[in-house]
Amino acid sequence: MYRLNNRAFEILRAEVKNCSGVDQVGKIELQLVIKRLEKMRQEKGSPATLEELRDTVVDVYPQFSQKALKQAARANQPPGIFSKIKWTAMLLTSAAGVVWVVNLPFPMIRRPVAEKAPILLLPSFMSIDYHYRGAINAVEQADQLVNKATSLADIERGAGKVKEAQKHLDNLPVWFLGYYPQTYCGLFACRWNFTLDEFEQARQQVARMDAKVFQEKNAFGSLNKGELTLEGAKQQYQQAKNAQEREKAIASWQAAIDTLEQLPNVTLSADTAQVKLKAYKRDFENARIGTFIAAAQEFDIEAEQTKQKQPQAASELWQQAINRLSEIPQENPRYLEAQKLLTSYRIKIATVVDPRSGTLIESAKQFAFAAAKASQNPPHSAIEWQQIEKLWEKAIEQLQKIRDDEPGYLEAQKLLATYQSNVGIVQTRFSAEQEAQEILKAANRQIQNLIASPPSDRNQFKGEMQGIINQLRTIKPGTTAYKEAQQLLTAAYKKLK
Repeated sequence: MYRLNNRAFEILRAEVKNCSGVDQVGKIELQLVIKRLEKMRQEKGSPATLEELRDTVVDVYPQFSQKALKQAARANQPPGIFSKIKWTAMLLTSAAGVVWVVNLPFPMIRRPVAEKAPILLLPSFMSIDYHYRGAINAVEQADQLVNKATSLADIERGAGKVKEAQKHLDNLPVWFLGYYPQTYCGLFACRWNFTLDEFEQARQQVARMDAKVFQEKNAFGSLNKGELTLEGAKQQYQQAKNAQEREKAIASWQAAIDTLEQLPNVTLSADTAQVKLKAYKRDFENARIGTFIAAAQEFDIEAEQTKQKQPQAASELWQQAINRLSEIPQENPRYLEAQKLLTSYRIKIATVVDPRSGTLIESAKQFAFAAAKASQNPPHSAIEWQQIEKLWEKAIEQLQKIRDDEPGYLEAQKLLATYQSNVGIVQTRFSAEQEAQEILKAANRQIQNLIASPPSDRNQFKGEMQGIINQLRTIKPGTTAYKEAQQLLTAAYKKLK
């Protein structure tokens, strides 16, 4: 027999849908309660009672219809017509009626009967024995399932045992503990020694376990709700299209983790959550830091687009980017990346706020761009290299005008180092070009002299020609003289043959 039949399940599900909202939280609550009912529907055991059905839904939907609960509880109970017929038949017999009267829970009736005809109290003794053994057995099982639970199924099964123990205890006539229990024990040799103190201890134990079951169920509800919210936040983060949507998802993610951290420490749910929280927090931290950096970069792009027309708005956007990056802790692996971006954005703010240094830097960049463009497609003549060098010098001159107390000074120094290095390269190329032209001119003169006055000795001719070849071979590639030098070398080698 399953603990929740199909008819009762449908009644409860219809009411759950009536109570649930249409927003994201309402959907999560709906999934949580339906999941509980499905689990009870698939679990074998005694039919769930009205109290158990109420405990399943009331923590999520306090407004749940009592009428629907009672209707589901009635639908969930197996037919009891034969039991009713049996007791009706017993009451209809006079003898049974007498036995029923003498077994009523009134000491003024039971005491004289216990003294003269204890056999008439046999139904009471049998009931006491049954409920006593049932209470002891149910309390032990409930203690094992509730206090040493390993899953929600243990808690739910333990809750049933707690209810069962409570029913057995409620059916034990406490007043009888002080009225001749030895008569029953002496007559049947049962050694029944259940005292009033033991009865009270059992009741207290059942009450504690009942409270623990309630706490555990609430904690598991919070655990499931927190995990569903967390998964929803992760999905929302992955589908986010901009910084605002990502930050909203991060806020939901943080709220879910807070819910899991606030579970009562003494519950099984808290132990379960602690195992998962480490991974949850790691993923959350990675997403949070990624959101800060992505948001800062988006602010930077927007600021670059508006800085010409709205410098103040651009400055505010860069400040927002800086605020995001400042939240990244030093121990995070992306801290250095964030610091580089921070420095860049601070320089940009300073440039916007201080137009003088910004103008000088922009002017220097224009000269540098012209110099770089002129340097393309070498080789160039010595005059061209001189012009390129002057452009770099102009760029350097603009940067050197920025004082060390101005906001753009740091950026200017970085550009200055690059531009001075480029000047050195241009000067090297200029010297190489000059030297190549001089060597080529000298070689041409020697060739002309050799043609005009060739020596009569063949070996002397070869020696002078080898000297010319040696000079031409010193001309470096990348110079305007290199191509002509290679042509002269080819002709000279032929002369040596």
